[in-house]
Amino acid sequence: MEPLTEHRPVNGPVVYGFLRLFKSSAARQTALTGALAEYCRCHELVLGAIFIERGGNSARSAAFTGLLDVLDLPDVYGVVLPAASHLGPKSIAVERKREIARSGVRLMVVRDSKPSRRTPNRSRRRTPSSAPALDAET
Repeated sequence: MEPLTEHRPVNGPVVYGFLRLFKSSAARQTALTGALAEYCRCHELVLGAIFIERGGNSARSAAFTGLLDVLDLPDVYGVVLPAASHLGPKSIAVERKREIARSGVRLMVVRDSKPSRRTPNRSRRRTPSSAPALDAET
């Protein structure tokens, strides 16, 4: 996939990443940071910074408060997460989503945890009776 800007140096919309890492290895942090950077590169976004939460079960951690603070800066496009679970447990995530939405920016998730509702397109063997009708001459 070629970038829309055809490799021209442009400043894309600025986004900020958020990771919630408890008892995670340095390798996991590196992999998740790389996934956010690659997502931004593919979507022509500028990754301004990544806020990392390392402890606590409060909706208002220092890392999340810092994220909310930068969302008030001009020209911020959104927040990018590796997965929705990085917002925390459901009780905390609901409030955090609300606060991000209140700031007026987009919330982007690299890997959506919801299963696809689309069914696979299974090709059926066509018989002469199931062939599509052709337009008749009028």
